Parts: sequence; C-alpha cells; structure tokens
Amino acid sequence: MKKILFVVALAATLSGCDNDEVGDVSLGMFTMKDIKLNHLVDPVVSGVTCHVASVEADLSFSDPSDSAISCRQTGEITPEMIANIDKSASGEVVFRKSKSIFFKSMKIRRIFDVKNQTLMYLSYSTKETSGSFKHSLSTVPLWGTKAYQSQPQQ
Repeated sequence: MKKILFVVALAATLSGCDNDEVGDVSLGMFTMKDIKLNHLVDPVVSGVTCHVASVEADLSFSDPSDSAISCRQTGEITPEMIANIDKSASGEVVFRKSKSIFFKSMKIRRIFDVKNQTLMYLSYSTKETSGSFKHSLSTVPLWGTKAYQSQPQQ
C-alpha cells in the first residue's frame, strides 16, 4: 500500500513540473514520441503569448529538434515594455528548454524589428540535426498598441 501511495505522489509531483503544457498529442503507441504544446508569456512584454509545439521522445537521450511557434498579442503592449527589451540585432533569449543530455536545447529569442515596429520570436535548436539547424519564426506587430510609433527611432 505504501508503494502505491509513493508512486501516486511521485506521478502527481512530476506531472506538475511542466505547468506551461497545454496539450499532449501522441504520435502512436509504438513510437514513444509525443507532440507537446506549451504556452509562454513573454517575461518583459507580458501582452505577448507564444504557443510552441515540439516533439518529445520518451525513454530517449535526445528529443527531435523540430519545433513550431506561434505568437499573438494577448494583452496590452506598452511603450515601457518595449523600452525594457534588448534592441540589438541578436535580441535576447526569453525561453530555454533542454532537449538532450548532450547539450542540445531549444531556445526562443525575441528580436525587435524597429523599422517595421514588429516583435519577432525565433524558436531554434542549438545543435545541428540532419545537416541543418531547425528553426521557426512568428511575429507580433505593434500596430494598434500603445507601443506603436509612427516614426520609429533608428
């Protein structure tokens, strides 16, 4: 009886570890791979939410590198938020997730396109797979928000 209670408690603890997961799609009983759907609220521009789909392989040392990202405005975006982001050409990492015990990770980087007043969110793998680095891009225009500037500063 104690063993059963321990296993149930452990399972409940582990299932609560990934509280940003909003979906889980099995790729089949014999594949041992699932597509995990997660949400991420930008830590600085809190009016932006990204949904990321990535494959995770159970009982494997490395997850596949493929991922997809879609970001949308889900709240207010203010000039103060934009003032607090990294505006360099390489932007800044807003999310990181390990995909392997061999130093592979998936990162999401926010880059601001000043000229077009658009936030770009780039999801990418840090390790080359099958001759290419896997990546996906989503954009959130500032048009219609308080942060939009008709004559952007260069």
